[in-house]
Amino acid sequence: MRVLITGGAGFIGVNCARHFAASGHDVVVFDNLSRQGAQQNLFWLQGGQPIRFVKGDVRSFLEMKALFTSFSPFDAVVHLAGQVAVTSSIENPLADFTTNALGTLHCLECVRTYCPKATFLYSSTNKVYGSLPHRPAAEQEKRFILTELPDGVDETEPLDFHSPYGCSKGAADQYCHDYARIYGMHTAILRQSCIYGYRQFGIEDQGWVAWFCIAAAQGKALTIYGNGKQVRDLLFIDDLVALYERICLSAQKPNGLVLNVGGGVNNTLSLLELLEMLEGMCAKKINVDFKPWRSGDQRVFVADISRAEKELGWGPKVSCREGVEKLFSWVKENHVLFNF
Repeated sequence: MRVLITGGAGFIGVNCARHFAASGHDVVVFDNLSRQGAQQNLFWLQGGQPIRFVKGDVRSFLEMKALFTSFSPFDAVVHLAGQVAVTSSIENPLADFTTNALGTLHCLECVRTYCPKATFLYSSTNKVYGSLPHRPAAEQEKRFILTELPDGVDETEPLDFHSPYGCSKGAADQYCHDYARIYGMHTAILRQSCIYGYRQFGIEDQGWVAWFCIAAAQGKALTIYGNGKQVRDLLFIDDLVALYERICLSAQKPNGLVLNVGGGVNNTLSLLELLEMLEGMCAKKINVDFKPWRSGDQRVFVADISRAEKELGWGPKVSCREGVEKLFSWVKENHVLFNF
């Protein structure tokens, strides 16, 4: 396949690009290199398989058109470019909107014009479901649990955009769904839970598993907003990329397919549980400062991944402990990368 990966120098993007290229696909990476660590990721990426890189911004329709006129038709477009932090969206909602919502619309329009038969895979988020205030969360010693949803949140959960980030990602999510309905495009919308793994330069307001690992490895203090009992299902990057490839190679092309994607009920951790796990790995206490809850934060989100399992035969292979051990070891071995 010829594959375009927008945001291809980001954490998910470089892992996806490296895997697709190693599998023999023709890969084009498009990125504006604005994210912390993006330049280091690109250097690593270009040192491996032959991959073409185009510097550009999804917010510019002219730059997107130039990309497609130069390299299309693509067989698959993996759209990962975006603004990824709730806190940043609250500070600058206009920049958040133009990157996530308008940038996605630009990408959809280019695909519709230049390669309408391509599989279009959109990296959405569990934040489109909001803070789930109507779903009671019972508090236990080290975690919250969703008492009504033992298998997690499935795709029938009503959308409830909460925060500018939720709104911009949710708007893009719905555009992708509707472009399949109105234009017959082959879109797949993956509402992703907590993705973690190699080459994730986590900071405090996003990439929390990586940030915890970095802080633990470097002896830095951590800030936890809330009581630390909030729970997420964790999905290691290798498992996510395997799902991307499975969708792109499927003989049955998606048509507005919506999937909740995460580690599922068998791969959940609370912040306190991750903290305890890392303290065991580094054999020392980690200093923690607790601050008030942040607006829109979900007490619990666990994805019900049964649709992905049923329709695509996909499921996570890397357990939470195994994945955290892999990431923690990688952080320690590559500590020089974190001296920005």
